[in-house]
Amino acid sequence: MALTLVWNKTRNLLEMIKFSHTVFAFPFALMGVVLASLENGAPPTGMQILWICLAMVGARSGAMALNRIIDAGIDARNPRTAQRHLPTGKVGAIEAWVLVIASFSLLIFSAWMLNPLCFFLSPVAIAFLVLYSYCKRFTVMAHLVLGLCLAAASLGAWIALRGDIGWPAVNLGLAVLLWVAGFDIFYALQDMEFDREQGLYSIPARIGAEGSIILTRVFHAGMLVLLLTLLLVPGLGWLYFIGVCVVAGLLLYEHRLVKPDDLSRLDAAFFNMNGYISVTIFLFTLGDALL
Repeated sequence: MALTLVWNKTRNLLEMIKFSHTVFAFPFALMGVVLASLENGAPPTGMQILWICLAMVGARSGAMALNRIIDAGIDARNPRTAQRHLPTGKVGAIEAWVLVIASFSLLIFSAWMLNPLCFFLSPVAIAFLVLYSYCKRFTVMAHLVLGLCLAAASLGAWIALRGDIGWPAVNLGLAVLLWVAGFDIFYALQDMEFDREQGLYSIPARIGAEGSIILTRVFHAGMLVLLLTLLLVPGLGWLYFIGVCVVAGLLLYEHRLVKPDDLSRLDAAFFNMNGYISVTIFLFTLGDALL
């Protein structure tokens, strides 16, 4: 009975933070590992990879749980999100706060196990994760702040292995920022009218569906350009270039799924395609590095 209760609580918490969506950021963090390894001329240790992964899981889990807590009132008023775990009571506020504290503690401890720079930067990362949850209340830049938060995963992986900040990590981080900001704008299309009614800030609420889709195309084109600059990293070549081309095709297909007057396939564009994109570019990067 007790084990069943613990399992149900754990499952509800993982569902609340959409733990499965970690796949969006995980491959880019590992891509940062590959780039740093190419610069170092040596592979990372197993313990370094472990602590990088744990830091990323802690950061994302804490950020998602905190976002659910801060937005609980808004979620309860929004028909699309009214059935989420906190508004319906499936997860209690205390349980959610425990998850936040445990997750951010895991991030800080993992950063400490990596190197001093990671440890000292971990509070900065947490500050931006907290900031994102409030952004929709005062700025349309929330989408870019979310992109910055996920970009920190790849940048943090580089710092973990090298103890510095190099241009490949910055370019990869900017590519992730534009990619995430773009698909977050897509996702916000379904709440466009609700955001306007509630006085919340989002790009779709400000410029409408058609303008938002055009802006997303610009962001994703910029992402591809930044990914191509990584061809200058020694060790990346034709296989990585093919990977970028595949990502370009996936992005093109994603954009064909979303139309200003038809959002019926938005979930497929958001959940499926973005998972494919992140995994694809990582696998091609890893494959090129190994070759």
